Amino acid sequence: MKPVKSAAARTVLALALCLAMGGAVRASELLEKVESHYNSIFVFRNSTYVTLAFGHKSRRYVESQRNTADLLELPVSYTKAMTAALAYVEKPDDMLMIGMGGGSITWYLHNHIPKASITAVELDPEMIRLAAKYYELKPAQNYNIVEADGRLFLVRDKKSYDLIFIDAYRGPFVPFHLLTHEYYELVKKRLKPGGIVAQNVEPSTMLFDSTYATLLQTFDTVDFIPGGGNVIAVAYDGPRRDTADLLLAAEKHEAAYKLRYKLAPMIERRKRHEKPGADIKPLTDDFAPVNILKAVKVHNRKWQ
Repeated sequence: MKPVKSAAARTVLALALCLAMGGAVRASELLEKVESHYNSIFVFRNSTYVTLAFGHKSRRYVESQRNTADLLELPVSYTKAMTAALAYVEKPDDMLMIGMGGGSITWYLHNHIPKASITAVELDPEMIRLAAKYYELKPAQNYNIVEADGRLFLVRDKKSYDLIFIDAYRGPFVPFHLLTHEYYELVKKRLKPGGIVAQNVEPSTMLFDSTYATLLQTFDTVDFIPGGGNVIAVAYDGPRRDTADLLLAAEKHEAAYKLRYKLAPMIERRKRHEKPGADIKPLTDDFAPVNILKAVKVHNRKWQ
């Protein structure tokens, strides 16, 4: 892709952003373009909002969006929905994020729950650099940033967590090795008793059904929390949590941590989804055609 030189061209390019992760389209100025080992990264600014987007072919996919005048705002819908996972655990003392991106979710959680130990894992060193440059994101007490592949990190790290968030994308795709049964088994081993996994999933293709089938092969229960155009899959062992119990936990955490975004309304919107049919095969290390499944639109079976 040729560099965009004129202000007019930058604006046209910005308007072409495909905000696949639930953001809002704004006319923006292109601040920087970076070709890392893993991604084509574009940095856009609109007023105080700075967006980091991945390029894939001729499209742009929002990786992170932050308000530089208010770094605790979560402008992208699904990032707010991911925080609903707090209601599923009694005490979120140890949390892990696979796929830090710009760090909006983890920084929000760190500031509201400063005593919790939070580790944010990001594969791309350029994402870490850009998050520091534009979002002032940096390690702090109880907030650790690790440059590593998420799966390799879990292999090497033996710590147990109350919450593991997964939000790893390369443009429109989740890397296949972060979607397989073997991967989720590894994630499960790193959970404390009663721990849960919350993953950002895009629901409009067959990849959603395959991801759901794979999660169900690993965990007893999977709930879904709407998050704009995306959905948050909350996976855990044991029977489905009672809504009344979750709402009580949500109110407790809202009061204790003075959360900006209320958990209870998000919990009230949680949904069940019919189990995938026998023709939907779980993804494994030997069979995970992510690119093909991503391309097959779901017309007759929608999770909503």
